[in-house]
Amino acid sequence: MPSLMRLVTAALATAVAIPLAAAQTYSSCNPLNGTCPADPGLANYTFYTDFTAGDSAFEFWNTTAGTVNSTAQGAAFIINEEGDSPTIQTAFYFFFGHVDVKMKIASGTGIISSIVFLSDDLDEIDWEGIGTYNYEIETNYFGKDNTTSYDRATYPNVTTPCDEFHTYSVDWTPEQIQWFVDGDLKRTLAYDDALNGENFPQTPMVLKLGIWAGGDSSEGEGTIEWAGGETDFSDAPFTMYVESVNITNYYPAESYTYSDTTGAYTSIVLSNSTSTSNSSVTTSTTKNGTSTTTLVSNTTSSNTSSSSASASSSVVISTAGAAAAGLAMSPVAVVSAVVLYLFM
Repeated sequence: MPSLMRLVTAALATAVAIPLAAAQTYSSCNPLNGTCPADPGLANYTFYTDFTAGDSAFEFWNTTAGTVNSTAQGAAFIINEEGDSPTIQTAFYFFFGHVDVKMKIASGTGIISSIVFLSDDLDEIDWEGIGTYNYEIETNYFGKDNTTSYDRATYPNVTTPCDEFHTYSVDWTPEQIQWFVDGDLKRTLAYDDALNGENFPQTPMVLKLGIWAGGDSSEGEGTIEWAGGETDFSDAPFTMYVESVNITNYYPAESYTYSDTTGAYTSIVLSNSTSTSNSSVTTSTTKNGTSTTTLVSNTTSSNTSSSSASASSSVVISTAGAAAAGLAMSPVAVVSAVVLYLFM
């Protein structure tokens, strides 16, 4: 358990401006303020990237800051000097789901390795690995960028996360969010426990991976304290590695649209370009659990099923439904899927 001082420091850090972190958490169009373009969706149930496989691994990822390269250990996110914050994000959104990220946190005072789920209205789910502390990781969340309270973070123990890879997972449903490390449950957040749902992340997200220096001298005092001290850039490079990412999208669609400005999950319209229906829910999922949708991105599309994909492929996109693919969805997730489908 973190000390009271650690929690106070974390609260102070959240309350002050974080310039480098802000580069990873922003919205080009916030649907709470008006009409925004539809978000490109992951129209398949599963998406997998092996970042050790070379440049092809980045096919459905966008680099938003710096440079990220494939290495034998995976995608390398490197801080060489003050101001570096290399970041990538998925070229698609997903709407509730399960995400596994196999990562080695960067070592170094004040160095932050981040796994961030982020939506257009700034719902957010986080893992933050602080390189100062080689024995824990932070979990956190925000609803619509609400920073009126600063007591949301937890700090579960992890065995030497700067020295070895661990799988950091999030299972996200309309009822709850669960954080896992190597399959062990570390935290559960119920919908009602997030300000009766007001602060519960519930809108389509991209997945962002990146590294930044919370100990940069340009950061606020509270941020530097939270990060464990000021970063000495003469110790660079600082490197975070991501070996692989696996995403299961519980509500696949080619696009997601906000139908109003509430930011509620019930306002999200799922659609597919191949559908002629004007219904707010036009999924291509059949009753037997199979799907014929394709992945739509800014660069290319794919209709590759997991059964026909090469075993050595760096990106695997499955069109099989949860039942057909044998996905280990929890009873809560299954109930969530039924409830949301019927409700919408």
